[in-house]
Amino acid sequence: MSSPQRSVLTVTLLTLTLGLGGCGTTKQDRGLSGAGIGAGAGAIVGAVTGLTVLEAAALGAAGGALTGILTDESQIDMGDPAWKKSQQADELSSVVADVQSRLARRGYDPGPIDGVVGAQTRDAIRAWQRDSGMAVDGRVTPALIESLRG
Repeated sequence: MSSPQRSVLTVTLLTLTLGLGGCGTTKQDRGLSGAGIGAGAGAIVGAVTGLTVLEAAALGAAGGALTGILTDESQIDMGDPAWKKSQQADELSSVVADVQSRLARRGYDPGPIDGVVGAQTRDAIRAWQRDSGMAVDGRVTPALIESLRG
C-alpha cells in the first residue's frame, strides 16, 4: 500500500472513530465507549500503516475518548453503550418477574416466574387486563404494574 493510500485510510478510520465516540449520555460513558471504539479502529490503522498496532490503538483510544468527553448526545448520539443495555435488560427482567409473581398470587397463571414475557405470561396479563377493565394488549406497562400493586 502506498503512502498516500495509507494516509487516506488512516484519516478515514480515525474520522469514523471520532464519529463513533458518542455512546451514552454521561461524559464517563461517552469517554469510555469512545476510547474502546477508538482503540479498535486505531489497531486496524496500525496494522495497515507505518505505525505499530499499539501506537495506533493508543492514538485511537485518546481520540475516541476525547470525542466522547468533548461532545454531547445532541452532537453525536450512538445510543446507550452495550454495558448499559445489559443493565437495563436485567432491570426489565426483574420487573417482569415481579409482574409474574403478582399475577400468580392473584390466581392468574403466568407460567414460570423467570422474568421472561412468554406466551403464558402474555395470556395471564391479558386475562388480568380484561378482568380489571383495562385495555387488553398483553404488555407489561406502567399501568399494568400499578394495577397489580393496588
